[in-house]
Amino acid sequence: MTSETATTKDGGVSIEIRDSSPAATPGVWTRWAVRFVRDPRDAVFVTLTASALVVMLTMAILAFVPGVLSPWYALAYLAVLFAGFVDRYILMLHCTSHRRLFGRGLGALNHVIPAVLGPLMGQTPYTYFAHHVGMHHPENNLADDLSCTLKYRRDSFAHFMRYFGSFFFFGIFELTRYHLQRKQMKLARMAVLGELTWYLLVVGLAFVNLAATLVVLVIPLVLVRFLMMAGNWSQHAFIDARDVANPYKNSITCINTRYNRRCFNDGYHIGHHVKANRHWADMPSDFAANLDRYRDEDAVVFEGVDYFQIWAMLMLKRYDALAKRFVELRGDARTPTEVAALLRERTRPIVAAG
Repeated sequence: MTSETATTKDGGVSIEIRDSSPAATPGVWTRWAVRFVRDPRDAVFVTLTASALVVMLTMAILAFVPGVLSPWYALAYLAVLFAGFVDRYILMLHCTSHRRLFGRGLGALNHVIPAVLGPLMGQTPYTYFAHHVGMHHPENNLADDLSCTLKYRRDSFAHFMRYFGSFFFFGIFELTRYHLQRKQMKLARMAVLGELTWYLLVVGLAFVNLAATLVVLVIPLVLVRFLMMAGNWSQHAFIDARDVANPYKNSITCINTRYNRRCFNDGYHIGHHVKANRHWADMPSDFAANLDRYRDEDAVVFEGVDYFQIWAMLMLKRYDALAKRFVELRGDARTPTEVAALLRERTRPIVAAG
């Protein structure tokens, strides 16, 4: 972990940033993996992929062996999956969707993360790329974004469940139509074939062992899609209705949190929307270098919490707790009550989503 201090040009605000960058002395496996990747800082993805395949693929195969799967084994499987791999895998998938991991000569290996490892991690092959890179970023949480949060009251559990239900049951159909309308045939095929492949895999394996199929494929997909939509909800929960297209005003950033250290600085969501292919290791320094811009835009920045904690606070309407984690970048510091009012105002539904 590295640490640097960011200070506004007028010296009014100084923040210590303690989020992760690549290790100065990588382990032996990381040093080995560096030889195969386009960016040495991404060698950690090779070792993470290898460890996830060894552990989860082995446990998944064992689950289908007659007599092995029991309620305790199922709980152990899901515990290892979600406590050990899911969060890091999803953000590895995110990073490698924006920036290819392997270059020429090893390009085929770029399919391992989304297509081979994906189904074990609650992902259908390639649909994440078609949705996130092909649709979400170009639309930037505006009206044509299929994961747009604007029209919802973003501190309402009922509204969130409508949002999640729409995505879960109709998302693939809407995503396919989106790409077909824009004649993005490759992305449409990626979405459809990835989803169909997963369903065919589920149907085929269900004839082998239904219980194991539910544990290994179905339950992870349901839980992961819920978590991903909760994350996106929080990332785009506090929106300035006067400037909904501005990434500094329609996204948030979370600093100095364990989540960043585990998940490749994913908390820096504003910086990611400003430049989608910015390398994950550069996120903290970019935030530090542009602290004045964040202040001038009155960007919403939290410290010490992640998106899922923020989602829970929103569902409970704990604006007092959110205000305590709010990073005040303005010189004329607001009171916690004023910050809570600002955050509450920014969760109201916005009809004009142009």
